[in-house]
Amino acid sequence: MGDVTILPPEGEADLEWLSSLWVEEWGGTTMVTRGRVHRLSDLEVRIAWAGESRVGAAAFRVEDSQCELLSLNASSPGQGVGTSLLQAVEEAAREAGCSRVWLITSNDNLDALRFYQRRGYRLVAVRLGAIDEARRIKPSIPLVGNHGIPIHDELELEKRL
Repeated sequence: MGDVTILPPEGEADLEWLSSLWVEEWGGTTMVTRGRVHRLSDLEVRIAWAGESRVGAAAFRVEDSQCELLSLNASSPGQGVGTSLLQAVEEAAREAGCSRVWLITSNDNLDALRFYQRRGYRLVAVRLGAIDEARRIKPSIPLVGNHGIPIHDELELEKRL
């Protein structure tokens, strides 16, 4: 893909694009992890640019000495966009004094498990039935996900900084 630039959102067009991305990828502009509702508008965001085109985004929040990565999307997997976004989030976490970056993914997301583990993340918890519970708060969470796998559980991964 060539050079990718990572920047925070800089205006209404970026925010509209992010909102559309979240609706398409996550079924709305909210996300539920560990029973907590996160709104896109309350998170820190980085957008990946290739020239004049937005090619990915990451949303995260810093709390205490931890950084939770809520979403990471790249329009063309395998081109280095996700890795560049993840590095930008890790750098922001270090600058904020965080000791770890952590994230939740669903039990069906085998591509994410591979991606994060190859970049130094470790599986630290499995919350059985957590997504079934989250579905009560956010009914748009599908019952079946990637590869035809029923979605039930949260998997927590972390990387110590």
